[in-house]
Amino acid sequence: MATAGRRAAAALLLAVVAVLPPARGFSLPLQRPADCGDGRYFDISRLACGPCGAHQRRSAGGSSCVCQPGYRMVSSNGGSSIICEKCPENMSGVTQDGWNCITCPKGLTSEGKCKCLNNEILVERSINGILLNEALCIHCNGSEQSFSASDASGNRCVRCEQTFINVSKSCDCNSPNVLTGGLCFSASDSLPPKGVATVRFGQLGITLTSAWFLKNLQSSASACWLYSNLTACQALGNMCVMNMNSLSSSSTDACGLFQYIYVNTARLGIVHSVAFWRHNLPWLYYGDQPGLASQVLEANHFPTIFSFKGTDKDVKLQFIAASFDAAGNFLKWQNLEGGILQLCPDTQTKLNAAYTFGTTYQQSCKISVSKLLLDFANPIFYDLFLEYNGDNGQQYLWAVPVLNLNLQYSDMFVNQGSNMNNWLLTRRFFLVDTLSGKENDLGKLPRVIRIASKITISIRLVSHTQRGTIYPPLLTIAYTDVLIQNPETQSVMVSFSVNYEMNQSEAQIQTDITLGVLGGLAVLWSLLKTAGWKRRTGSSIIDLQTVLKFLLFYAGDLANVFFVITVGTGIYWLVFFKAQQFVSVLLPLPSQEEDFITYIACAFSLKALQFLQLLVSQLTVDIFFIDWERPKGKVLKAVEGEGVIKSAAAPVSIWRTYFIANEWNEIQTVRKINPLFQVLAVLFFLEVVGFSNLALMDSSSSLTRSSESYIAPWSRILRFGVSAALWLAIAFLQIIFFSVFYERFVEDKISQFVDLCCMSNISVFLLSHSCFGYYIHGRSVHGHADTNMEEMNMNLKREAENLCSQRGLLPNTDGQTFQISISRTMRRHYDRIHETLTRKRGPARLLDSSANTFEQSTRAYNAMNKFLSSFIDHVHKEMDYIVKDKLLLERILGMEFMEPIEKSIFYNGKKICDLVLVLF
Repeated sequence: MATAGRRAAAALLLAVVAVLPPARGFSLPLQRPADCGDGRYFDISRLACGPCGAHQRRSAGGSSCVCQPGYRMVSSNGGSSIICEKCPENMSGVTQDGWNCITCPKGLTSEGKCKCLNNEILVERSINGILLNEALCIHCNGSEQSFSASDASGNRCVRCEQTFINVSKSCDCNSPNVLTGGLCFSASDSLPPKGVATVRFGQLGITLTSAWFLKNLQSSASACWLYSNLTACQALGNMCVMNMNSLSSSSTDACGLFQYIYVNTARLGIVHSVAFWRHNLPWLYYGDQPGLASQVLEANHFPTIFSFKGTDKDVKLQFIAASFDAAGNFLKWQNLEGGILQLCPDTQTKLNAAYTFGTTYQQSCKISVSKLLLDFANPIFYDLFLEYNGDNGQQYLWAVPVLNLNLQYSDMFVNQGSNMNNWLLTRRFFLVDTLSGKENDLGKLPRVIRIASKITISIRLVSHTQRGTIYPPLLTIAYTDVLIQNPETQSVMVSFSVNYEMNQSEAQIQTDITLGVLGGLAVLWSLLKTAGWKRRTGSSIIDLQTVLKFLLFYAGDLANVFFVITVGTGIYWLVFFKAQQFVSVLLPLPSQEEDFITYIACAFSLKALQFLQLLVSQLTVDIFFIDWERPKGKVLKAVEGEGVIKSAAAPVSIWRTYFIANEWNEIQTVRKINPLFQVLAVLFFLEVVGFSNLALMDSSSSLTRSSESYIAPWSRILRFGVSAALWLAIAFLQIIFFSVFYERFVEDKISQFVDLCCMSNISVFLLSHSCFGYYIHGRSVHGHADTNMEEMNMNLKREAENLCSQRGLLPNTDGQTFQISISRTMRRHYDRIHETLTRKRGPARLLDSSANTFEQSTRAYNAMNKFLSSFIDHVHKEMDYIVKDKLLLERILGMEFMEPIEKSIFYNGKKICDLVLVLF
C-alpha cells in the first residue's frame, strides 16, 4: 500500500514538472500596434497582434477591429469580438456611430459614411433621436440675420469668422476677395507681400514647405497688418522664431513679413519705452545695427545686488517667462524653477540649483526623439525676464536677451563669432519645434524637428564692483535639426548650463607683471648661482658648459617662479571667492584657465629638467672616508714569492669604514617630511574631512554636501589651490614637528651619524664640485676606536667627564661639520691619486693585465687616506687651510666671496652641512 502511494506521488510530481515552462518559456516576442497591419489588431491582454474577423479591419487606434465600409456593427465587445452585417443596396451608408445603415443623398466618404457640402451639417436622427431612413444635409444660413456656417466637424452651425462678415457681409468669401488661412480679406485692401511658407533646416541642408506655415502664415500676416490682431501678430512672430529669426533682404518668409509689418507700423508707437517693442507686435529683435549687442549687454547694470549669503532674493536669480502657444495665445507666466528650460529630468532640488547665484550649473543627457515628440506635440514659446524689486517695492521685469547661434543674417551666422559687435540679439525662443517640420498633414509625424540642444545662461559681474552688481544676463541657444527616421531608436544630446564670469584682463595683467618681475629676479639669482658654481669649480672661463649650467639653474628657478604664481593664484581665488559675502570676484571660466594650466605644465617640465641635473650632479660627487686608525704593534707576515717571513705593521680593520659607508647610505632616505604620511594626510583632509568640496564652482564654503543636493563642477584653479594649500600646510607642520620635537626629544639621525663617525674614528671628505665640498671631522679624541668594550666604555666615561679634549677640528671647539673650498693645488694633488682609481674602470685593453688591480686599488686607497689625513693635520704647508665662519650674505646667496688661491678654506656650518647631508 505504501509503495502504491509513493508511485502516485511520483506520478503527480512528474505531471507538475511537465507543465512547468522551460527557462525560455517566460519570454515573448515584442510586437507593436504598428506591426499588426490592416487586417489585424493589437490585443492588449496578450500584448500581441490578433486577426480581425470577416468584413473587419483595424481601428484607428489599433487596439480593436471595426467593420469595413458598407458594413454595420451588430454586436461589439471590444477587440475582435464584433459582428458585422452588410448594409442593403438602397441604404449603403453607415451612420457615424457605425451601428445602423442609412441612405446618403450626397455620397459617401472613404469610411463609408455620409458626407455633405461646405456650410452644411449632417443630420441622421430626428430631434427626439429617431433614426432617419435618409440622412439630411442642412445648409447653414449665412445671410445677415444669422451669419452662420458649419463648424470644423460639420456637426453644427456656428457664427462664421468675423473677417467674412466684414468683407462680404456673409459667410462666403467669393472672388475677388481673398480666402487664406480660414480668413477672408478684401481685394481692395493693401495686403502684405505674398509669404513664402518654407522652413530651412540648415544643418541638414533641407528646405521644406511647412503645412503649418502654408495654413497660417499669410492669414496671420494679413490679420496682423490690417486689423492689428494681437493673436495673429503673436502667431506671425512665433513662425519667425521657428525660422530661427533669420533675416534676408530678398526673402518674404515669416521673418521677412514680420519685418515688413514692423517697419511700416512705426506710427503705432512703442511699448514700455522700449524702442524695439512695437505696439501690437511681439518683441523679437534688439535691432540690427552694428554695436547694439554691446550696448544692450554692458551699457546698463542690473538694478539688484547679489550676495553669497543672504535672503532668497539676494542669492537667487528670479527668472520668469511669458509663455505662448504656436497660435499666438498667451498661456501664463512661468517661474523657471522646476526645470522649465531643462530638458533633462532630475530632482527638484538639483533642477532649482541652477538659479542659485554663484553656482556654476551643468546638466547634460541623451533624450529619445520619441519622448520629445510625445512631450512637445505643441511647441511653447518663451519671452524671458529677470524679476527685481524697485525702490518703491514694486516688482519689475528686466528683459533677458537671447543669442541664437543658428540665426542667419544675410546668409551669415553672425552670432557664432566672438565679436560682440556683430551679434544680433533676439528675445523669443522655444525648446522643441515639432510643428514647422510637418509637410503635408498636421496630423502626421513631422519630417524634421528642431531641438534646443545647448542652452547657456551667462551672468557677467561688473568690473570693480564690491556689492555683487551684474550686467544683464544673456541666454545663448544652439539648436539641432533631427531628420525623423525611426523615433524609437533616435536620440539627441541636450545640455543646460549657467556660467558666471567676469573680466579677467586685470588679473591676467597682474599675473604677467608678477611673472615678469619674478622671472627677472630668477635670471639674477641664476647668474649668482652660476657665478658661485664657477668659483666652486675653480674655473674663470665662460664656456659652453657655463652657459648650459646657467640655463639649467634658470630652468629650476623659473620652475619655482611658476610654482609660486600658480600656488598664489589658486589660494587667492580660494580665499577671495569662497569667503566673500558681497560678490566682488567670480571664478575664471574653464576657457580662461588655459594660462594657469600652461604655468603648471611649465613648472613641472622645468622642475623635471632640474631634477635630472641634480641627479647627474649627485652621480659625480666624490666621497672618501678617512680612517684615522693607526696600526697597533707588528705581526709576522710571509712574503709571497720569496719564501721568507718578515715583521710588518698590524693591519687596521676595514669594517669600521664599511659600517660608516653603510650608515651613510641609510641616511640618504632621511627627510624632514614623511612622504607616506604626507600623502595619506592630504587625502584624509580632502576626501574624509571634505576639503575637496571647497574646489566646487559654487558659493558654498561648507565642507559637507548632501547627497540630494546638486554637485557643481570642479574648478581646476580651486582644486590646485586647495591641494597645494593642504600639502604645504601639512608639510610645514611636519617640518616644525621634526625640527622642534622629534630631533630634540626622539632622535637626530644626522647628529647621530656625526657621533658615530667620531666613535669609529672615521672622517667624511665629500667633493660636490671640483674645488668645493663638505667635511665631517670624525677623528676620535681617544686616538683609537678599534678596541674592546671595556676600553670603549672607559673612553666614553672620560669624555663625559671632560677628561679629554673636545671633538672639534680646532682645539677646544665642537665644530665637526664644515663646508670646504679647496685650492687648485690641493685639487691637482687629489686628482693624481684619484687617477689610479678611475683608471681601473677603463676598457680592459688599456689596463695592465700583469698588474694586480686589487693591490693597486689598495695602494691608491692607502695613498688617498694618508694624503687627506695629512692635509687635515696641516702637514702640507703648500696646501694648508684656514677655518672661518661664513658671512651672512654668503649664507644667503649660497656662494663664497673669497677664492682659495694659496690656502683652502673650511667654513663652520653645522646647519648647512646637515642640509647637504639630507640632500645627498
